Amino acid sequence: MTSTPHLRRPDPSHVRQEWGTVAENSLRLERDVAEQLVTALNSEISGLYILFNQVRKHYWLAEGAEWGPISDFLEDAADRLTEMTDDIAIRITALGGVPACGPMGIRQHAPIFIEEAHHYDVRSSLERDLDGYATLAVQWREHIELADQLGDVATSELLRRHLKTLEADAHVLDRYLADDTLVLRDATG
Repeated sequence: MTSTPHLRRPDPSHVRQEWGTVAENSLRLERDVAEQLVTALNSEISGLYILFNQVRKHYWLAEGAEWGPISDFLEDAADRLTEMTDDIAIRITALGGVPACGPMGIRQHAPIFIEEAHHYDVRSSLERDLDGYATLAVQWREHIELADQLGDVATSELLRRHLKTLEADAHVLDRYLADDTLVLRDATG
């Protein structure tokens, strides 16, 4: 019988920068400005990780009469969340920070909660997805304002561009959740 290989813990002597620190950056933003932005962006990235996993789970579990278009939307939405996550992680690095990753860092900074592992009905799942998108959108507006106040136009523009995507996807979810539908429901429905 073969044994399962175990990953070795990284050697601490190989750490180039500890998580939670902000180093000098090539953008020549003052360190205190960069620290505020990295904290804000790590909250964004943490929320995106959680929302991505939740949307992806709902894509895997989607079922029912409207399964096709909902499944297609959720698959595409997960791809858009991945793109946003990458863009923000790259910006965090440019600011001299280390992007949040791993369960502990993500939970510590995320503005949304991780959904239980259960299989929920489609309407409840989409309602939670919409709530996640809306929560992130509200926070992003605050962080756009922060970036503007701190004079970081590039971070502000990055968040604005992706905020449009968050809002567009929230609008689609809201339309899926509309009361008017062609699908017949039973009296409890």
